[in-house]
Amino acid sequence: MTTPKEERRVQDAVRRHARTRAFAEAEDVISAVLSDPGVQVARERVEAAETEFGMELCARLQPFQDRYDQAVAEGDAARLTEVCAGKHGRWGRICVLPDGHETSMEEPHWGRNNEGRPIAWVGSAPDDW
Repeated sequence: MTTPKEERRVQDAVRRHARTRAFAEAEDVISAVLSDPGVQVARERVEAAETEFGMELCARLQPFQDRYDQAVAEGDAARLTEVCAGKHGRWGRICVLPDGHETSMEEPHWGRNNEGRPIAWVGSAPDDW
């Protein structure tokens, strides 16, 4: 006969196993979709457009990059908290515009990509394909 404690331990183990399996299956599906040649072509087109748009906006928005770089160099946490907090920074793109810029300035996100090139993008969807 099992005790309530043993039963709870088994139920927890079953839940962990089911969750781990679901995550593994989801990763397999995502990998399959992202490796599709059509998806890769679309990604390349989006990247090219974002890079071109980023270059077009560079002269006007570079001061925001300069302020961001200075705040990072000085460790100015107050100024850094005023910067756009969108999730796009997780994927190698940090928007250097003020928080709320998408509505007040009607600007896309703008900054540098992980290779240091100016880039502009719309939305905050993962862009690490």
